[in-house]
Order: sequence, then structure tokens, then C-alpha cells
Amino acid sequence: MRRPKLLWHLFPFFLLVTLVTLVAVTWYSARSWRLFYLQQTAADLETRARLVESRIGERAALENEAWVDKLCKDLGKTTSTRLTVILPSGKVLGDTEEDPGRMDNHGDRPEFREAMTGRVGVATRFSFTLGHNQMYVAVPVKGRDKIVGVVRASLPMTAIDQALRAYYFQIVLGGVAIALVVALLSFFISRRLSDPLENLKRGALRFAQGDLSRKLPIPTTDELASLAEVLNDMAGKLEDRINALIRQGQMQEAVLSSMIEGVLAIDAKQRLIALNRAGARLLGVDPEAALDQNIQEIVQDSELRWFINRTLSAKDPIEREVEVNKGEQILQAHGTSLRDQAGTSLGVLIVLHDVTHLRRLEHVRRDFVANVSHELKTPITSIKGFVETLLAGAIREPENAENFLRIIARQTERLNEIIDDLLSLSRIEKDAERGQIFLTAQRIKGVLAAAIEVCEPKAKAREIAVNLHCPDALRARVNAPLLEQALVNLVDNAIKYSERDREVRVEAERSGPEVIVRVRDQGSGIAPEHLPRLFERFYRVDPGRSRQFGGTGLGLAIVKHIAQAHNGKVTVASTPGKGSVFSLHLLPD
Repeated sequence: MRRPKLLWHLFPFFLLVTLVTLVAVTWYSARSWRLFYLQQTAADLETRARLVESRIGERAALENEAWVDKLCKDLGKTTSTRLTVILPSGKVLGDTEEDPGRMDNHGDRPEFREAMTGRVGVATRFSFTLGHNQMYVAVPVKGRDKIVGVVRASLPMTAIDQALRAYYFQIVLGGVAIALVVALLSFFISRRLSDPLENLKRGALRFAQGDLSRKLPIPTTDELASLAEVLNDMAGKLEDRINALIRQGQMQEAVLSSMIEGVLAIDAKQRLIALNRAGARLLGVDPEAALDQNIQEIVQDSELRWFINRTLSAKDPIEREVEVNKGEQILQAHGTSLRDQAGTSLGVLIVLHDVTHLRRLEHVRRDFVANVSHELKTPITSIKGFVETLLAGAIREPENAENFLRIIARQTERLNEIIDDLLSLSRIEKDAERGQIFLTAQRIKGVLAAAIEVCEPKAKAREIAVNLHCPDALRARVNAPLLEQALVNLVDNAIKYSERDREVRVEAERSGPEVIVRVRDQGSGIAPEHLPRLFERFYRVDPGRSRQFGGTGLGLAIVKHIAQAHNGKVTVASTPGKGSVFSLHLLPD
């Protein structure tokens, strides 16, 4: 069955357009009539003003102020018009309603200024003298080719408004009647068209909200039915494409999120169009808030900004290391252009890889190799020198030979201590990486006392008292041998660098979520510039003094790794001339 054309549903709208046109024409006619009425009133006022102008004549008449005022009052009452005569200075000579002597200067009135140019001035405004709106018409009074005054005629707008209100009332009555007819027509037309269009609207809203599974009902009209069929077909295709895009986006998001490298995609207008979580972390921004923002506003580091600008202007991929966060972080940056199939540049892709840890490890490795070589070279050189001396004939000198052999023995012992500390440090690191350091909850006072007992002979030799202050019931999760080794290193250092007849205190207490073990000495202290590097391998505050006391330069590095193996840390506070406090932070029971 052939569906009816939409034309037969739209035909009634022509009637509606006709009515709207009628209303518009009526409104335009009323407005034109009002303008015509006002123009006629203005012309009538001009005629009355000209009458006064003809009675005044030349300039001589204006000199008789009393006669001019009487003329305004007489003619004004006769014509029911307010008449005013004004000199070029703005002074009022005569007025129908008021005493001229009490009236303000009229030099600022718009109709007066217009008349002073030789034209007829017309204005409608509120009169503060009379308290209501007035229409003013001012004509110039000329004498010998010169404007010697102005005659102004005015009428209240009340009469004009009353006449217009009567006319508007008739228009309103007609408009109400027409509105009723139009309302009936609109209701009829709306009922005919609203149902199928409302169904299409609800279906389109469902499509817009992502519900593409429910199809639109087919209306009875041919055009709307074709539209519904097209929308249903479009919804099916959109559903397939959206599902494909969702799968693709999920895969892309999973890939980008799992990458440890930061990925930034920037369009040709330098706006950020893609950013993964690693990239947001490296830039220190919120990934959602940063999208669609200018990359120059997001990137704060000048060197990284330079690299991005260089990539935007380069045709070939570029790669280099950039330092950010004031040199505290090193990024391996790789930039390449994004182009479509036609070769047009769409922007650039920046990949950032944080190589700070690698560079620091390389730096530590180089320093470690250099330090180990330096530490080992000193005793080896000494041993070699004395052996060559003995071979050169000193072995036949008993006293010198015995002294040289003692020196060789001390240097050999020093080599053995360095190697033992290196092996111990390596073993601690390896066991920590493999998870082979087991911690048990136990009382730690006995461990601290055992460490002090190991150091007691050296303390007595230097007349130094080592005192322990630890609650008997204080417990922590520790590896007893490793904790004892760390305490031995700290107490041994405190004894080495303290003056004779001083005190070394070992304190332990529970402080919030951790147990803190402190080793407090009264030595010479450490300058602030040495504190950040104090726990590095082979770092010495005073190399000559450290070697004098037999230190290997690895003791504090061992303490640091033991603390890390306990999931804690070691800190130091020192004041030159007042001593130092080394603190081990451990996990409580």
C-alpha cells in the first residue's frame, strides 16, 4: 500500500504562515501609523511655533521680555500649547506654564541645540518642570541672517498615548481572535505530526547515548519511513564500527598503559592529543587535564621543550638524552613525525625512557672500579716496594728486614680487610635481591649488647665508655647477625673518631611506626657537605685520617645495605665539634 506523501501533512502549515504574516503586517502598520501620527503632531507644533516666530519678528522684539512672556502665555492658552522663547545663550524669555526667571538655562536641550544650527529641532523626552513626557519642536528666529532666538512649542504625550492605546486595543482584540484560530490549527497539525516525530526523536536520543540495539519504529508517511529505515541502517553500521573501535582502543590503551616508557603525541598545532600514564608521571601532570593543552604550557623543563620543538621542525627521527628536574632526572628521548598516507605532517610522537637509574648505576660502577683500584693500589704498591727492597739486599739486614716484613704484613692484612668487606657487601646485596635474608620478631637488647661486647676491647684501649640504653621488652623484626654487624661498624667508627675519655651511647626506642637504634658519639663531627655522600662506598671525609685508623671505606656502605635489607634505612645527624648521631630505622614487631 502506497504511503501518503508528507506534503499532505505539511499543507496546513501554509495557513499558519499566512496568519503569522498577517500579524507581522498588522504590527508593521500600527508602527507606521504611530510614526505618521507623531510626524503630523510635530508638523502641527512647528506651525504653532512659526506663528509665534512671525509675531516676534526681528531682534528688537526680543528685548521686551515682559511682552514676549505675555505673548507666550496668551498664544499658549489659545492654542492649548506650551510655548517657550529662548535666547541663543539658553536663557528663557517667555513660557506658557512657568515664570521665565525661575526656569533653568535651556542651552543643553537637544531640540534647542538643533534649532541653533538653523534646522527644526524635534525631541520627545521627560519634562522635569511639568512631570510628564512632552514632544518638543523648536524653530530658529532669524534677524538679518543671524539666529537671534528660538521658539519652542510642545504638547504632552498623554493625548497621543490615549489615541494610540485605543488603536492598540483594537489590534489586540483582533490578535486574540487570530491567536485562537492559530492555536486550533497548531493543535491539529501537532497531533498529526508529533507522534511519529517523537518516536524518531526518542530513537535518535537512544542512538546518541550509545544504545544502538533497539531499532526505530517505521512511521506511516513515506518520507518519515525512509528516514527511520536510514537511521536504523546507520545505527547497525555504527554499532559494528564502535565495537571495533572500542576493541582497538582497549588494546591500544593496554599497550600504552603497560609501557614503562612515556609516550606523547602532539599535533601540528602543538596540542597534546595522547599521553600514557608513564608519560604523565614523567611530566608530573594529570593525563586527563593535560589533553588538548598546548605542549609549551605543560612541559616546564627548557631542555625537554627544546627537544620537542626540534622534533616538530625536523623531518627525520631524532634521539638524545635530556636532563629534567634541574638535572636530577635523565630521559632518553626519541622523536619522530606522524604523517598520513599523503605524507602530510599530523604532528610528532615523543617517547621518553627514564634512564636515570641506569646512568647512576654506570656512575656508581665507574666510581666503584676507580675507588677499588685506588684502595687496592696503595697496599699493593707498598708491598711491592718493600719486597723489592728486601730482594735488593735489605733481607741481609735483620733489623730493617723485620721492620719491612711487619709493614708487608700490615698491608696484607689491609688487603684482606678490603676484600672481606667487599665480599660481605656483595653477599648482603645478593641475599637481599634473592629474598634470602629472613627477619624474625625478637628482643633486640641482646643483639645490641653483643655488638658492644665485640667493640669493648678497642673502647677500653682508648678509655672510652660505651653505654647501652634499651628497654628489655623492646622488640623488632631483625636478622640478628646482620644487625650485630651493622652495630659493630657504627660503634667501631664512633670509638675511632672520638677523643679519649669520652662516651659513646647506644640507644634504642619505639618511635611511632618504627624502632630506632641510635649510636651517639662526642667526636669531632662531620661537615654538612659530606653528609649526603657519607654512605657511598669508599667515600671518606678525611682520607688520610681514615686510613690512619685502618678503615676500608666500606663500613657505612655495609650499614646502609643491612638497613635496606631490614626494609628500613640509616640516617645521620652531625654538628662539627659536637659529635654525630647515626640512626637505624627498623620495623617493629
